[in-house]
Amino acid sequence: MWRAQAAALTSMATVSPSPVRREVLAVDLPGHGCRKHERFTLAGALDVVRQAVDSLGGRAVVVGLSLGGYVSLAFAARDPDRVAGVVAAGCCTSPGGPLNWGWRQAVRLVEGLPDRGASLNATLVRIAVPAAGAADLAAGGYSLDVMGDMLDEVGRLRPLRDLANVTCPVWLVNGQWDHFRRQERAFLRAATRAPLARLVIIRGASHLVSLTTPVAFNRVLLEAVEECDRSVSDRMLSGTAAT
Repeated sequence: MWRAQAAALTSMATVSPSPVRREVLAVDLPGHGCRKHERFTLAGALDVVRQAVDSLGGRAVVVGLSLGGYVSLAFAARDPDRVAGVVAAGCCTSPGGPLNWGWRQAVRLVEGLPDRGASLNATLVRIAVPAAGAADLAAGGYSLDVMGDMLDEVGRLRPLRDLANVTCPVWLVNGQWDHFRRQERAFLRAATRAPLARLVIIRGASHLVSLTTPVAFNRVLLEAVEECDRSVSDRMLSGTAAT
């Protein structure tokens, strides 16, 4: 599902030389893709991100959408030395309380269908996501069986508290029609320790902003990476870091 972003970042590294090493790695969280056999836990998800960052040299810009966005914020709060910047999309609503309850009821209904929601999911994707994005989304398979575990774990997250502990630049990216953007101003205000905090609304985009409007999302992502590059380069020149 990150094919368009990986391609854009790879092209950026080719045409825009940087003193900071650039590599791109898209990972599957537990219960997804090649880890579909695993149960989803927050601890497991954070460990996957940690291993990925360590494989890239120990510090990286971390990007996530929806569930991945919440995980990215949690990781940045817990492992600040490993995060040069965070781009969190589609995750500007606290996931606990009534929202979690409502999703749980929907999941129970879907799981009661004969195909456990596979046909419904395929129809919704076909309606909501352009063909190229839908193909990328389907490439790793859908993780419908992980929804219950995910809701249990995500319901315990406190993203506003996480944002208050983030000490790197942070970009909160939402589609104009995203139902998860209702607390976006509160999320932005919570990033009090971040040296830079930006809220970006992409016009015409829905919740799956990186898939429905990849060009606009990539523009934000490339700007974020360049900003983080400049920050690291300045620190290197000043002798305060050698990351």
